[in-house]
Amino acid sequence: MATASAGTRFRAAIAAEHPLQVPGAICAYHAILAERSGFKAIYLSGGGVAAGSLGLPDLGISNLDDVLTDVRRITDVCPLPLLVDADTGFGASAFNIARTVRSLVKFGAGAMHIEDQVGAKRCGHRPGKELVSKQEMADRIKAAVDARTDADFVIMARTDALAVEGLDAAIDRARACVEAGADMIFPEAITELAMYRRFADAVGVPILANLTEFGRTPLFTVEEIARAGVAIALYPLSAFRAMNQAALTVYRTLRRDGTQGGVIDTMQTRDELYDFLGYHEYEQKLDRLFARPKDA
Repeated sequence: MATASAGTRFRAAIAAEHPLQVPGAICAYHAILAERSGFKAIYLSGGGVAAGSLGLPDLGISNLDDVLTDVRRITDVCPLPLLVDADTGFGASAFNIARTVRSLVKFGAGAMHIEDQVGAKRCGHRPGKELVSKQEMADRIKAAVDARTDADFVIMARTDALAVEGLDAAIDRARACVEAGADMIFPEAITELAMYRRFADAVGVPILANLTEFGRTPLFTVEEIARAGVAIALYPLSAFRAMNQAALTVYRTLRRDGTQGGVIDTMQTRDELYDFLGYHEYEQKLDRLFARPKDA
């Protein structure tokens, strides 16, 4: 029996959980942790790739190959369907966007979102964003839909228009994206629950709420966004932010105290790490493969 595609599994996860909670996984190991914690899908943030893998800000500096490296590492070890931030498509032409879609499918992703900012994009929760025209964004969606080699691979349209053009214009852009073939809508930097309801009622496809910390969107609960008609709750960098603060605390403690003793109780133990990685199963595999006769 053929295995369901990643796109099929992403759609099934949305159908099974209301709303679907999707945490960000900054690396392959975090994907394993998310799976073991009970999540049904995971996310790779473009800002996370830029900061975590490259040490750069989220300003359109990272490229497709940077993202694909992390996608492959995650999908190699974690069966959860992966939603990937494709920024503006990694190139201005339809052929660039087509290459992005085909590559993401090939590397095992189940969904992507593409946005309506200009190529030199900014973080969605920062000022000074610039948008392409509504027609150019619709063309991005058409190119993405046309290129997918898995019919169930999800093409999600993100619009940053709320902060630039207002709610009505953002909804109008979202409608145009759905008409162009977008499967789902990601309205960025929403400030009120009622806005989600307006989007959900207007577009008739699943809506994503980006519940990122320290941004313009309040940290709504799953119950609140469910009542507003939201299908997906995204937590793009929650674990990454916590990991960064923990690392900084350890570095500063080591430098100040000359020992890690004061923070040892905040660390994951070696046994816990080995458990999540299945370390002992690997060892046992080696023992079986290379066993020697006792009298050798």
